[in-house]
Amino acid sequence: MASRRERVYSRREVEALIAEGRSIIVMNGKVLKVDAWLKYHPGGDKAIMHMVGRDATDEVTALHSAEALERMHAYQIGVIEGRWSNFLPPIQGGQFRMKHVIDTEDQISDHENDSSSQGSSGEPSPLFEPVDVQVRQRKPAMSRSSSATSMSSLDVDNEKPHNIHDPESEWTKDQIKTDLERYPELDPKTQDDIMQKYRQLDQRMRSEGLYNCNYKSYAIEISRYSFLFAMFLTTLHYGWYCTSALFLGAFWHQLVFSAHDAGHMGITHNFHVDSVIGMIIADYLGGLSLGWWKRNHNVHHIITNSPEHDPDIEHMPFFAISHRFFKSLRSTYYDRVMTYDPFAKFVIQYQNWLYYPILCFGRFNLYRLSWEYLILGLGPRKGPAWWHRWFEIAGQFFFWYWFGYQVLYKSIPDGWSRFAFIMISHAVTMPLHVQITLSHFAMSTADLGVNESFPQRMLRTTMDVDCPQWLDFFHGGLQFQAIHHLYPRMPRHNLRRAQKLVQEFCDEVGIPYAIYGFYDGNKEVIGRLGDVARQAKILAACQRSIAESGEMH
Repeated sequence: MASRRERVYSRREVEALIAEGRSIIVMNGKVLKVDAWLKYHPGGDKAIMHMVGRDATDEVTALHSAEALERMHAYQIGVIEGRWSNFLPPIQGGQFRMKHVIDTEDQISDHENDSSSQGSSGEPSPLFEPVDVQVRQRKPAMSRSSSATSMSSLDVDNEKPHNIHDPESEWTKDQIKTDLERYPELDPKTQDDIMQKYRQLDQRMRSEGLYNCNYKSYAIEISRYSFLFAMFLTTLHYGWYCTSALFLGAFWHQLVFSAHDAGHMGITHNFHVDSVIGMIIADYLGGLSLGWWKRNHNVHHIITNSPEHDPDIEHMPFFAISHRFFKSLRSTYYDRVMTYDPFAKFVIQYQNWLYYPILCFGRFNLYRLSWEYLILGLGPRKGPAWWHRWFEIAGQFFFWYWFGYQVLYKSIPDGWSRFAFIMISHAVTMPLHVQITLSHFAMSTADLGVNESFPQRMLRTTMDVDCPQWLDFFHGGLQFQAIHHLYPRMPRHNLRRAQKLVQEFCDEVGIPYAIYGFYDGNKEVIGRLGDVARQAKILAACQRSIAESGEMH
């Protein structure tokens, strides 16, 4: 068994395995075949699929406990030697060659090399010239509209728009160029240095106790939750329905922060204990599915701000934070096309004005997504989380019994009062949706390729919100999203202490650390939405002009 696990795999052998449909990831120099774990993974199969063919060391370590990391050794089939060069995962459009194809190309390449060494005076064939072969292998992935593609600076320079008047190609190139200028080089040496310093910082934070939960802080949290819930019941009893709805909405708003902590195992660090805490909070008290959130959120943490892959920025037809949504992209998370239809074309042109009103209804959409996840059984049905679905379904019935029947039906006398109660209690949670979108909507959505390190991508696509310490309870740790994305399992009450260390890390490696005040952060988001809205108007004007003139692409 030991010899099998110590077998050295070449990059081509790994490519051939992936071409056969195997789910292969690299972690700490070990080759793992995780096919059998896909349907059991508590965080969902999509999170694993985005790591296929990649060195997933930082992503996996950041999101898993020490016990989970230890169990992964069971899937080891070999090792690699030297630095691993990432593939583009199949779910993102990566193309992989079967073993016989690789062998054939190797024979052709050897034959070509032999011919060259014999002094052939003929011109090199375009088919076999090395640079052309590399470009030819990239083209299938770049042509797929259903998934993202990695674009290096060479790709950007060589990209030719179908129509020189098409503004979308220029917008894409400008965004990528801006990121390439602002952030460290993508060469292996620079990115490896960033990864090593990031891992050293993680060890320093552990040694300083920043992964230890401060349970006194949760005693304060519980006191706050109890006060809000008691005021909700008291005012409901006296018939102050609108006031009662305000307190219930504030109760839900605050609860989500602890559900978020539990979903990341940031409270007890025990999978089962934190899962139960999270499901009681999310399902039984809030009517939302923790399992749905974990499946969604893990993908968000791995492929942050990718229009094709990150569900947290896929809000068509109401919001588009990138012009790339104008292409009717296919979401790999939802397995459907996000159609840029006439309704979307109209709404997106005014999205900066509709941002806050639409977010007032955000919680209703979360109900829909939760029930879709539970009814369709999208979570694991076997493995350590097999029972979560049934525990959550019970929680949903419990929630709608106490909220839907006992509160809305039994305690409120008439239809208009019930309607007002529902709308107010749900609208009060709107700041939560602002806090969630605030840290990402204004940040980059450009794809800089598979060579970008995990910490650089997280810091490039995420920003922090600056606020006084006494206001931390209102943001619930979500104001430290950049730090949280680097170290998602760190308890939120320690994130402020970690901020200075992260800032020092960013200064050392040359990565800009984005931090705005709450007001300025909102301005950035509205500005981004406004920019995309203007782009939508320009594109619509171009399309009308083309239609009127009878031109075709």
